[in-house]
Amino acid sequence: MSAPLQEPTFLILSALAEGPMHGYGVIQEVQALSGGRVSLRPGTLYGALDRLSEQGLVVQEGEEVVEGRLRRYYRLTDPGAELLAVEIQRMTGNAKAAAARLRRRAGGSAPASA
Repeated sequence: MSAPLQEPTFLILSALAEGPMHGYGVIQEVQALSGGRVSLRPGTLYGALDRLSEQGLVVQEGEEVVEGRLRRYYRLTDPGAELLAVEIQRMTGNAKAAAARLRRRAGGSAPASA
């Protein structure tokens, strides 16, 4: 079993789950997915994308020049999607266990949606 993903990594993989995206798009999507809690700087993002690429979880899929700037597009690989699915399952299980404990502690008044 692999170690749990750090939140920024989880959010980057989640952002790419819908399809290829350029770096700035990933930054915006991570911020949206996290409700504004996680804001990646370009250097941090590209370092993470390089690491994820080395691990075979994402691949660079093309590039284009827009307004004189190079845009690189990245996509989630099948192993990346599998890892994301495993992490979602792990997090869901943890959330359900925590919610059950809160319900028992509160005598059943905690939300059952988790």
